[in-house]
Amino acid sequence: MSTQSSRRSFIGYAAAGFSTLAVSRLARAQVATEPPPRALQVENAVVEPVSVEVNARAIPNFEPRDRTRTRFGSLDYRSGLVLTSPYRGFGGLSGIRLDAKGEGFLAVSDQGGWFTGRIRYSGGKMAGLDDVEAAPLLGAEGRPITEKRLWWDSEAIARDGDLVYVGLERVNQILRYDFSKGGTRARGEVVPVPAGIRKLPSNKGLEALVVVPKDKGKDRNMPLAGTLIAFSERGLDADGNLTAFLIGGPTPGQFSVRRTEKYDISDAVLLPSGELLILERKFSWFTGVNIRIRSIPLKSIAPGALVDGPALFAADLGHEVDNMEGIDAHVTSEGETVLTLISDDNFSMLQRTLLLQFTLVE
Repeated sequence: MSTQSSRRSFIGYAAAGFSTLAVSRLARAQVATEPPPRALQVENAVVEPVSVEVNARAIPNFEPRDRTRTRFGSLDYRSGLVLTSPYRGFGGLSGIRLDAKGEGFLAVSDQGGWFTGRIRYSGGKMAGLDDVEAAPLLGAEGRPITEKRLWWDSEAIARDGDLVYVGLERVNQILRYDFSKGGTRARGEVVPVPAGIRKLPSNKGLEALVVVPKDKGKDRNMPLAGTLIAFSERGLDADGNLTAFLIGGPTPGQFSVRRTEKYDISDAVLLPSGELLILERKFSWFTGVNIRIRSIPLKSIAPGALVDGPALFAADLGHEVDNMEGIDAHVTSEGETVLTLISDDNFSMLQRTLLLQFTLVE
């Protein structure tokens, strides 16, 4: 049987009972939350700094079934791109951080690579990426982290000025990079973590990092100023809720995020208002891929707390989504809060790298 025929048969069997639209999207997103086991070698690792060509195709409508609709929960769809590249190492994007203008970006691949560049806009909509460069994440000795066994699953990223934190899921470690010492050529320093982090599942461990800034003036500091917050994807406490950790700051410790509807955490972002947004996802053969964004007040987080908050947004395979793993926010010159989401294609031909932007309207 030919490869093409085999693939069609697999997709047809896997998505039996779904509509024609859902079949193709379910096949693309099948590995979103349950990726197949990978070999120890890192096939798509970035081995040296290199300029990367990235092609972009516009996504004019977030919901293809209703092209007039732009409002989705508390978000208003702005624009989206499907990103492709002839560079083999492009993909697996699991986290993204933008500059204050929402143009310059720093992204991390789950196979130990940095990606930097600029988002090009036209009329307020994303039009493409410029000046994209890839580079390997380096360890303390100056060698790519992928040379260490299981040190390639870089899933989380947070930035505090020149300091960039990266969470490694398989080994549940955190690396700190000082970008004032060479940018993406800087060497990573291992950050001491609570014992609870080291006990997280190897494939459902560290998935999101957020830094609470402390440089807003003595009287304007947010709660938990100076704290690195680390979220697990599906590390569960005794009550089945998602575990998270406060590292450094005034009150280090562990807390929990209420888990509902079997959603797992894939990323988080802190808004200037003190509102913490958590990006979540789930996958099943009956419903396909689902994503949502929940809002949690930063002031509710404390050691031992169980925090919860309302869903601001939800989407499924009836929308232009894939394995959405990264979220960030910036405020425009007009005062609009824009959320940027990126997907991890797992380096699979059945999935896509999507870059989506929404305005937070409520």
